[in-house]
Amino acid sequence: MYLCSDIYRQKKLLENFGQLLRNLFLPLFQATLDPSSHKNLSIFLNQVIGFDSVDDESKPESTFFSSATPTPEEWTSHDNPPYSYYIFYMFANISMLNRLRRIRGMNLFTLRPHCGEAGPVHHLVTSFLLSQNISHGLLLRKIPSIQYLYYLAQIGVAMSPLSNNHLFLDYNRSPFPEYFRRGLHISLSTDDPLQFHFTREPLMEEYSIAAQVWKLNAVDMCELAKNSVLMSSFEDCVKQHWLGVNYNEEGPAGNDITRTNVPNIRVAYRHETLVEELKNILQWDGGTTDD
Repeated sequence: MYLCSDIYRQKKLLENFGQLLRNLFLPLFQATLDPSSHKNLSIFLNQVIGFDSVDDESKPESTFFSSATPTPEEWTSHDNPPYSYYIFYMFANISMLNRLRRIRGMNLFTLRPHCGEAGPVHHLVTSFLLSQNISHGLLLRKIPSIQYLYYLAQIGVAMSPLSNNHLFLDYNRSPFPEYFRRGLHISLSTDDPLQFHFTREPLMEEYSIAAQVWKLNAVDMCELAKNSVLMSSFEDCVKQHWLGVNYNEEGPAGNDITRTNVPNIRVAYRHETLVEELKNILQWDGGTTDD
C-alpha cells in the first residue's frame, strides 16, 4: 500500500481517506464472505501473506495522530495523513479481516511495513505496537531504548543494505552488523530488485556482498537464513521442512542442526542472553541496591 492519498486527493479521485480504505479492504471482505463474488481475487488472496506500506518516510508530516485527529471519513485534507494514522487503520482492518478469515478456515495476513528507513523515529514506536515485522529499521541505531524493545520482543527486521546504500545510508555505515551482533531478529532481504540489483539472483547479491564486506562466516549466513524463514509467513509444514519439526521450541530444543546448519552453541548463546535480559527487567523493582 503506497502512502500517497494526497496524490489522489489533489487529482480529485478521492473524497476522503475513508474512501481509500474502502477501496482497498471492502473487496477483501467481500471475497472472504463470498469467494464466488470475486473469484479471481479470492484465489489471489490464498497466495498473499501480508501487507506492506511503502513511501518516502522522510516526507514532513503536518499532523500528529491523536484522539483529536479526524476519522478517515472526516479526513478531507489534501495533506497526507501521518504514518501512524496509516499503520493504525491498516492494522485495524487487517485484524478484523483476519478474525473473519480464521472463522472461515482461510489463510491469515500480517502487517510488515517499511519502517525506520528515514523520517521521524516515532514510526518505529508505531510499528513496534502494531506490526509483526518491519523492513529496514535503520533509525533503530539512533534510539537505543526502542532498539532494545525490538530486541526483547524479537520483532523481525528485514534489512536491505544495497537498497539503503542507494537511497539513505552508505553501505559501510549500515547498522546491520551491529544489530546482528546484539541479537536482534534480523534477516537480509531485497528491496526493488529491478532497480538496485544487477543479477537474476538479487537475494544472493545481498548475502554475498554482506559476507564479503562484513566478514560473515558460514554460521552467520545460516543463522540469517534461519531468521528469514522464522519471520516469514510460510505455512507451518514448510517451516518444519526447512527448520525441523520442533522449530517453535525455544533455544537448542528447537534447532535441528541437520536442517539449519546453525550449531546449538550459537542458538544457546542467543537464547540464554535474551532470557537473562528478560530476567533482569522482571527482577528490577526500580529501587537502589543496598551498597
